[in-house]
Amino acid sequence: MAAAIKALNTRIRANPVSDYFCSTHFWGPASNFGIPIAAVMDTQKDPEIISGGMTVALIGYSGTFMRYAMAVTPRNYLLFGCHIVNFGAQSTQAYRYVNYHYLGGQQAALQAKAKDGLAQAEGSMNSTAASAERMATDAKNKVESTAKDLTAQAKAQVDKATR
Repeated sequence: MAAAIKALNTRIRANPVSDYFCSTHFWGPASNFGIPIAAVMDTQKDPEIISGGMTVALIGYSGTFMRYAMAVTPRNYLLFGCHIVNFGAQSTQAYRYVNYHYLGGQQAALQAKAKDGLAQAEGSMNSTAASAERMATDAKNKVESTAKDLTAQAKAQVDKATR
């Protein structure tokens, strides 16, 4: 069994492409790409949930491993690409964090929410007022109709009684 595995390994290592795809030079960065993908997707989320400390740690981590990817022999460009994407995404998150917590972004977000809530309340109030106006008009018409009917009935009884 060990001889079969050794023969298979030798065959894989003989081809440069399969040798690369079976190495840690490929699988390390490929599995690590989950971090920058998540970071890029997180740039669309609310800045309130960004962790400032974790963002700084990930910027340092990516910067360190960008340097490491160029220091190893042979150079690992896939690892470098992974960490440059992560560095950019984490830098974006850091900007969003600072803007939200220290440069007035939180107040602007609260004002926007308040304006949206006010517009929604105004629309609801206008809708309720229109509904109340329709109901009042319907009630008025019903009262007038009932009053006319009662007047006609009263005239008919008066006419019947006076004959």
